[in-house]
Amino acid sequence: MALLLSALAGCKIKDREPEKSGHAAKHDLRIDSNIIAAAQPVTIRISSGIPVIQPDSGMKVFSVTIRGTVTYDTRNETSISSRVNGRIEKLYVKYNFQPVKKGQRILEIYAPELAAAQRELLYISQSGNAGDLLQRARQRLLLLGMLPGQIDQLIRTGNVLYRVPVYSNADGYILEKQAAAIAGIPTIRSLNVSGADEMNQMNGSAAETSNSDGTAKITAPPVMLREGQYISAGQSLYTIYQEKDLVAAFALRPEQAAHIKNGSKLLIRAEGQPEKLIPGFIGLIQPVVNSGENFTLARVYLRNSGLLPGQIVSATIPLVHPSGWWIPQKAVWRSGNNSIVFRKEKTAFVPQTVRTGIEAEGWVQVLTPIGDWLLAENAWYLVDSESFLSTDSQKKQ
Repeated sequence: MALLLSALAGCKIKDREPEKSGHAAKHDLRIDSNIIAAAQPVTIRISSGIPVIQPDSGMKVFSVTIRGTVTYDTRNETSISSRVNGRIEKLYVKYNFQPVKKGQRILEIYAPELAAAQRELLYISQSGNAGDLLQRARQRLLLLGMLPGQIDQLIRTGNVLYRVPVYSNADGYILEKQAAAIAGIPTIRSLNVSGADEMNQMNGSAAETSNSDGTAKITAPPVMLREGQYISAGQSLYTIYQEKDLVAAFALRPEQAAHIKNGSKLLIRAEGQPEKLIPGFIGLIQPVVNSGENFTLARVYLRNSGLLPGQIVSATIPLVHPSGWWIPQKAVWRSGNNSIVFRKEKTAFVPQTVRTGIEAEGWVQVLTPIGDWLLAENAWYLVDSESFLSTDSQKKQ
């Protein structure tokens, strides 16, 4: 009997156990997923009701403004060289960038070899031998740098020219060879590719400020040649750049240079002269390493443009981008070299690092595939000055 009672009591206890477990399950604590998301740090996940946008796709055409300076066309330069060993007796050029005209006297040279050749010509002409020897003597003087008119004057007067003048062979601006090498390629700082500051110097030739008409104040350095200095045969003394042929040189950012090619048309505007518009096209795209800088230089060749060397100019050029994802600039937050957008996931925004391309007219090209993303319209609204965002790429590192 006792065994039967104990068995019945055990069955009742087992029947009550499921009731207890069901009661416990009915009162089990369940945490809402929204609360979990809201409890995460704001550096990882941000809850906000800010409007969202979708990226645009397709081709876009932007008008980009680039800045540059006017310099000399090195394709049309001429050189003044000494043809004899001698001494500079008189120097008429006082400073670099001095304008000269064709036929203008540049300097006077005394050369013993030239004086001896003149005496030889006089001896042959006065001896009555006007044949082949006289012609060869004239040819020798021509090769030594004398002009035909000077030789005729020598034969007519019989006076030896001990100080032989040297004349300019072209119209333009005269520079010494060392100064010409410095002024040939401006640096990226002088071209000011950012457009934020005024372009204030051209390496070696322009001063720190510009005039109201947009021309650079030229600090013309004095020439290094001096009277009484000896020169050797074949030595290059001066370089003359013709004033009618100029070059507008523009420095390009890497993302701009990738979309600009030879023949690209542009519209040039002189600083201080907004009404003066000069159409042109890019004649040369040149990778340049100068003064420790590596950049791309676009040259526009100008002829009879009315511009002046050292003048500051800007140009508007259309850039065509056939593909890509585009979002407003305010939707991208910059953190050092990283570009961050806020992708919406359910009710919160998660920071994501993306790769960006060109920026123009308030738009940013995104190279990361974000076509199906919903992004915060204003990324700066979700970040305060004390925040340090943690993206997925930073977590992996």
